[in-house]
Amino acid sequence: MQSRKLLCVLAASLLASSLAQAAPYKVGAAVYGLKGQFMQAWVRDLKQHPAVKDGSVQITVFDGNYEALTQNNQIETMVTQHYDAIIFVPIDTKASIGAVARAMESEVPVVASNTKVASASVPYVGNDDVEGGRLQTQALAEKLGGKGNVVIIQGPIGQSAQIDREKGEMEVLQKHPEMKVIEKKTANWSRAESLTLTEDWLNAHPKGIAGIIAQNDDMALGALQAVKNRGLSAKDIPVTSIDGMPDAIQAAKKGELITYFQDAQAQAQGALDVVLRKLEGSSYQPRSEIWKRYPALQWGDGTAKNYIIPWVAVTPENADALYQQVSGK
Repeated sequence: MQSRKLLCVLAASLLASSLAQAAPYKVGAAVYGLKGQFMQAWVRDLKQHPAVKDGSVQITVFDGNYEALTQNNQIETMVTQHYDAIIFVPIDTKASIGAVARAMESEVPVVASNTKVASASVPYVGNDDVEGGRLQTQALAEKLGGKGNVVIIQGPIGQSAQIDREKGEMEVLQKHPEMKVIEKKTANWSRAESLTLTEDWLNAHPKGIAGIIAQNDDMALGALQAVKNRGLSAKDIPVTSIDGMPDAIQAAKKGELITYFQDAQAQAQGALDVVLRKLEGSSYQPRSEIWKRYPALQWGDGTAKNYIIPWVAVTPENADALYQQVSGK
């Protein structure tokens, strides 16, 4: 009788173990906000990862609403609710260090994507934003012949993308002392905020702005609209940006905007592959196609601290292919 009970207990234990292995991983994606085109594309591409599509991973997206405190609370919630892992796109590079540390102490792995956490223990999958800032500013310098007053439309202050892109921008501007920054302010990645801000600057400096540096496409498009509303064009006031979102790609194809493409699919799906490597161990091989798209993006054993995706200049020649990739059309 006792041996029968023991067999029943063992059978139940094996069944429970089997069911646990068959259950999908619960992965939370904590993004800074969902108003902009880029994060919308990032979330869409994350959900197209093969492991999500075949049910191996269950993704829950948390909208941080552009607030660090909201993101911290969401991370705490994911830990409490026993999520298996977290993909984190922080609004502030420093504000969530404590919440991330507590998650990792609870053995919930965290991987940053698109923007960084100011912690060496958190792997990052994304672009080099310092290099992005250099690229867009050098392009503007070439347009202006290294001379003229410029304005900088910043991302949310304190986010790693804002900090790093601005670092790259200032590096290039220091090499062109005849390019002067006469205005600099955040528009929080928002097209509408950027439109209003640029209109205010154009009113304050009716003939004094030679070029505009916008730290993302949505803000660049808002600035471009403000320029058009004044009866001017990109030939009069060039606008440079970063992201390579559908509307910006179309504007770049027409010569109205200079932008550099960062691959939302590579950032999101690459981060999930790194997460799955942490959960499944060394036997895991990446399932996203993005590793073949960028030969320089080496998987190795999946434990690197940084996976840096290259920037791609948007040109009339590659615009249609990039537009199809990011829009699905």
